[in-house]
Amino acid sequence: MSIQSVRAYGASSATAPLAPLSIDRREPTPTDVELDILFCGVCHSDLHQARDEWGGTLYPCVPGHEIVGRVVRVGSGVTRFKTGDLAAVGCMVDSCRTCEHCAAGLEQYCTEGMTLTYNSRDRHLPGAHTLGGYSSAIVVDEAFTLRVPDGMDPAATAPLLCAGVTTYSPLRNWKVGPGQRVGIVGLGGLGHMGVKFARAFGAEVTLFTTSPGKVEDGLRLGAHEVVISKDADAMRKCRARFDFILDTVSANHDIGSYLDLLRLDGTLVLVGAPEQPLSVGAFDLIPRRRRLAGSAIGGIAETQEMLDFCAANGVVSDIELIPIQQINEAWERLLRQDVRYRFVIDMASLKG
Repeated sequence: MSIQSVRAYGASSATAPLAPLSIDRREPTPTDVELDILFCGVCHSDLHQARDEWGGTLYPCVPGHEIVGRVVRVGSGVTRFKTGDLAAVGCMVDSCRTCEHCAAGLEQYCTEGMTLTYNSRDRHLPGAHTLGGYSSAIVVDEAFTLRVPDGMDPAATAPLLCAGVTTYSPLRNWKVGPGQRVGIVGLGGLGHMGVKFARAFGAEVTLFTTSPGKVEDGLRLGAHEVVISKDADAMRKCRARFDFILDTVSANHDIGSYLDLLRLDGTLVLVGAPEQPLSVGAFDLIPRRRRLAGSAIGGIAETQEMLDFCAANGVVSDIELIPIQQINEAWERLLRQDVRYRFVIDMASLKG
């Protein structure tokens, strides 16, 4: 298979800063779409992976799975995209496509394991691993390429490919809607999208944050109420109140204090991924028949549904646009929670 060299930023080891490098992309096959990447969102998992905090990182590591770009080439068998279209790529670029989950449109739960946009075995280049969107171009099979609806801001759309669908999918799966009381834990890249979606779905939304400085933003983004989770009295008043809680926090925290806020048959869903295991006691769950669950991203069809919903309802991410040359500084700010609420890289800066 012929290859092409493109510009990128990546890490050569767990302790190395991101730096410029050249990477190989395959020439488009008959079913492939090639994108000139315009914008790429910065996800906390980019940092986890590049610094090998979850283990198993393959180097060089080129992060980035919130990609919006312009189609520059398509394979002879491609039917849904043409040159010039605005398209997107999320957290996965392939799967086995034949297991029961893939057949049901749940490629993110592929029994063989989905092919992640970066740090996965490349199914097309033997011995290679996938490299992500902190790069000038990417080649992806049409089946894993998404259409960006007309009229959407491409930079503010990019984070929807992970932060958006990661929060949209559990809210849809657990049928969140009018008449329900919903809690969102944390106001970061994921949490701010959770607030927007839960409000758009018609639920009564309460945001839980440790930061008093985020109260105004929480209300602006759509929360009906903001509770400072360090305030024991405020938390006590919320006991047994919620039908559904979406926990977006990636730092270690007391999950039992949030399980205590669920009503009978209430559900708490984890989408944040702390480095250390969370401690759950039996009596965090047994009273009131509470449920604790997890959720990954969404399948390709659901991700497209989410993009179409956002276009129809005016939902996008709140972003700070940066040049690629500031990515290491942005990562340090991300660790300090100094972003409201998603960094997005303007990939034109990579070509300068």
